[in-house]
Amino acid sequence: MSGSRRRAVALVGAAAVSGALLAGCLQNPSQGGAAGAGLAGFVDNAEADGDGVVTILGAFGGQEAEAFEASLTEFAESSGIDVQYTSDQDFTNTIRQRTGAGQAPDIAIFPQPGGLLEQAEDGYVQPIDTYLDFDALEDTLVPGFLEAGRLNGRVYGAPMRMAVKSLVWYNQATYAAQGYDTEPGDLGELAAITDQIRQSGTAPWCMGWNSDQATGWVGTDWIEEYMLRLWGPDVYDDWTSHEIPFDDERVIAAFDAFGELVLAEGAVAGGTQAVIATPFSESILPAFEDPPECYLERQGNFITGFMPEEVQANLDSTVGLFAFPPAVDGYEGQPILGGGDLAALMNGDDEDSIAVMEFLTSPDFGGPWAEAGGWLSPHTTFDTALYPDEITRRTAEIVAEADVFRYDGSDLMPNAVGGGSFWTGMVEWLTGAKTAEQVTAEIEASWPTSEEDS
Repeated sequence: MSGSRRRAVALVGAAAVSGALLAGCLQNPSQGGAAGAGLAGFVDNAEADGDGVVTILGAFGGQEAEAFEASLTEFAESSGIDVQYTSDQDFTNTIRQRTGAGQAPDIAIFPQPGGLLEQAEDGYVQPIDTYLDFDALEDTLVPGFLEAGRLNGRVYGAPMRMAVKSLVWYNQATYAAQGYDTEPGDLGELAAITDQIRQSGTAPWCMGWNSDQATGWVGTDWIEEYMLRLWGPDVYDDWTSHEIPFDDERVIAAFDAFGELVLAEGAVAGGTQAVIATPFSESILPAFEDPPECYLERQGNFITGFMPEEVQANLDSTVGLFAFPPAVDGYEGQPILGGGDLAALMNGDDEDSIAVMEFLTSPDFGGPWAEAGGWLSPHTTFDTALYPDEITRRTAEIVAEADVFRYDGSDLMPNAVGGGSFWTGMVEWLTGAKTAEQVTAEIEASWPTSEEDS
């Protein structure tokens, strides 16, 4: 057993016990009470109440906006509500400007929880327990998804779209055809597979981190995967909210565990320097070369859109996937890392807006969007027959079978960290410029000390 593995095993005991229980522990907040931070009564905006018009602001446009609007057509016709959606690619800044100017929409759809919690803290968002059936919502959602919208004991946003990151992709014609295990039960079994592939002379892992100014975000996902698996969701939450320091020994153990996979000679196509130079959108392509240059890619469900055109035309017969498995001695369950869009009510006294929110956040929403492709429901009870292919259905099943879901950690952290020092730190660590201890200490030092710094 390596030194880093011993460290992980030694640390995991206490954290795993409480973390294993979290999936069933989300409680309904007290009904009623203050809406927003210290704000009495209902959150309101300048829009007229009861006029049959509901305005929605979101970030997705183009075909996604068309599919979103198509998913609302039947509801709008039956309810008589005129739902008016506006797409804004600069959503984060626009929502701040609009709320600051007293022009908040009735409903805002946040692509990241940080913006939602910022608006909730400023008193612009209605807590969902005051107008939605919290228990019914929790029962159908992927366990743990509501935690992304929690602030000071209240939940302010409910998911209406899901993204999944804890997926491992492979080429059926090479990986599966050679008899490699397509359902490893834990990280130990996955390590055995990767060693077997490496000994054959081919790199087991396809990997690319290059994303221009955002280079490094792929690496943060890997650390988040290991934090969830080694220590469970309780510790993960403490880490992303800075209840424990970024240079905590458990975080360093996550770096060490990832290092055993990525830093081994011949583990990744082209070596670690190639990882930094390879665009994340191109990292899966070597798996489809003849012969393949690598076999496996851990990446989100969006990666199918970057596969070769002939592969995209027939995903079900060419591509396979499995869940990035749990740790051997870590959290006792299958965690899933992902993201999603969170809908928030900014006009709490408008029955029409409440009706739209009830539909948007229900398992009934999204049929036309699902059929068009590129959308996943966060509800385990959604009709998976509506998805256009077996790959999407299998992705939904993987999440539905998971024990807990957690939002991308870097999106939960202050931007100076999650979109800054964490990204650059991953690059410095992977290239060997700095150790895990050095990188985590510097990220910890970069954590904002006040709201103004974030």
